Amino acid sequence: MMQPNMAYDRAITVFSPDGRLFQVEYAREAVKRGTTTVGLKFDGGVVLIVDKRITSRLVEPESIEKIFQLDEHIGCATSGLVADARALVDRARIDAQMNKVTYNERIPIKTLVKKICDFKQSYTQYGGVRPFGTALLVGGVDETGARLFSTDPSGALMEYKASSEGAGRTEAVEYFEKNYTEGLSIDAAVDMGLNALAAATDGKLNPEAVEIGIINGNERFRKLANDEVRDYVGNAMK
Repeated sequence: MMQPNMAYDRAITVFSPDGRLFQVEYAREAVKRGTTTVGLKFDGGVVLIVDKRITSRLVEPESIEKIFQLDEHIGCATSGLVADARALVDRARIDAQMNKVTYNERIPIKTLVKKICDFKQSYTQYGGVRPFGTALLVGGVDETGARLFSTDPSGALMEYKASSEGAGRTEAVEYFEKNYTEGLSIDAAVDMGLNALAAATDGKLNPEAVEIGIINGNERFRKLANDEVRDYVGNAMK
């Protein structure tokens, strides 16, 4: 016997009687199964942290990339389908460079996030495509200050002081709700992000599987070296 929802989840363009797009909801489930990412603002910048979830000692940790530079002042962390995220990252980089060439200035962070979300939304309303099964935490610093946005497979966006995506989102957000304060230093923000990540992963943080990116108003976006990551994780786990 045919399931009640089966007729409505076979095409992205069909709403169910209660107004749901099942393919978009399935894409959100792909994000929930993804690795945990956290992001939070500190005084003058944003830190992004990802647990890369290395499941085999045979895997080279450097081959797994979950934090990307979009422009010199913007970075993002991904959760969900990494291949989908790479496609969005490539498009975002092109948008950022086109803005630089056209207007001779760095693209505002919210403008870039809206472009990403508009593109994601277009994949929820045409036949023959599927939604992107990834959520991006996009952080950066522009003329308006430090900004942190979360994007959804539906194309929705939300700005946060601190947020998380992926399998451990609930636990990480609960940790931020209890402990986050504004005006943190860089070191305090990284420690808090790692503690939130630990809360989401039952306290199991492998320094080899942690990736940290920092966007500071005084310098370009950068990913921390392995030695720096090990020092931060060691201090956070004391």
